[in-house]
Amino acid sequence: MRILCVTYRQWAIDIYLDIQKNSDHLYLIIDSHEKYSDNIVHDFKPDYILFYGWSWIVSSDIINNYKCIMLHPSPLPKYRGGSPIQNQIINNEKQSMVTLFIMTDNLDDGDIVLQEEISLNGHLDSIFEGITKIGIKLTMEMLKGNYSLKQQNNTQATYYKRRKSSESEITIEELKTKSSEYLFNKIRMLEDPYPNAYIKTIDGKKLLLKMVEVE
Repeated sequence: MRILCVTYRQWAIDIYLDIQKNSDHLYLIIDSHEKYSDNIVHDFKPDYILFYGWSWIVSSDIINNYKCIMLHPSPLPKYRGGSPIQNQIINNEKQSMVTLFIMTDNLDDGDIVLQEEISLNGHLDSIFEGITKIGIKLTMEMLKGNYSLKQQNNTQATYYKRRKSSESEITIEELKTKSSEYLFNKIRMLEDPYPNAYIKTIDGKKLLLKMVEVE
């Protein structure tokens, strides 16, 4: 098979490189938004297109003419939309799912290919290590044909917007009213490579909170 792999995130590149190394399919990996175009897709003629960690709208022409697969780190149909990891952590979710689903013209509503549970405990790097490990496993199973499609129940769907960098501020009000668990969650969900949580200082600077622990 011919597999086109599209992303701009390192964890997704790690998935692509692993499956490329461990299977005999023909792969083309596109690792930035600037390198992607619909013409590349048509020229390559893939059997699958993997859009793992992709943040841009994919044209109807591509979605309707190729088997396009998205990896979404949430228990779809819950947490459709942007920033799924951040929105789950700030809502104090402890467990999530790595979900592979078939892309449609609508937001995150396509048939589920495979799902597997993942913990949301720990720092962001360990969460992404889990996403990578499970993503590799599920993708290999999919390429072997070991799956059956499951339609999403739209009555159970929840939607969340992509978080903005302006929402990364830890405010004085939050320090006065929020628990240590809430503040820890907000800071760890914004660890690198995301816009880090910060405190504004009296001299107009931002004190970036890269990583914290709770005692």
